[in-house]
Amino acid sequence: MRGTDAAKRFRDTVLPCLDDAYTLARYLTRSPTDADDLVQEAFARALRYFDSFGGGDPRPWLLAILRNCFYAWLRARRAQQGEPLPDSDDAIAEATADPWGQVPEDPEATLIRIDEAAVVRALVEALPEPFREVLVLREISDLSYQQIAEITEVPIGTVMSRLARARLLVKRSWLARQAEEAR
Repeated sequence: MRGTDAAKRFRDTVLPCLDDAYTLARYLTRSPTDADDLVQEAFARALRYFDSFGGGDPRPWLLAILRNCFYAWLRARRAQQGEPLPDSDDAIAEATADPWGQVPEDPEATLIRIDEAAVVRALVEALPEPFREVLVLREISDLSYQQIAEITEVPIGTVMSRLARARLLVKRSWLARQAEEAR
């Protein structure tokens, strides 16, 4: 009976964080398939160590586990030498999908939205890991600076600095792209 209670508590506490975990994994790995594997590994570890969860918001705890899984995955991947980097074509296809399945009213506006979503995703994916990580955690997962500092194991000042730098890099890239299109 005790195992059933723990499983239910885990499901009720951690499962609502699945979308945030997948989003972070998707941006870190740059691949939907690798993100799926990473989230699965993180949830398996979270279940295994659920007794160590101290309560409160489970997102920082789970995302820290996911981040550790990512760096272990990255080290293993780099050790293999020669495996190609994840392809971003799947990311563009995912960014262009309408999550509500609605029929667009204005095809031109839809094409602009699709193009902009794909560009923003590509710009975020192009950021170096530390900047990409804090930007996703803050802007997409909506975590506080304190939570991000706990997840990334860096001081809040570093989080703020990386976030400002990430925003600046995305802005510069966006403006450079706009300037190219204007030519």
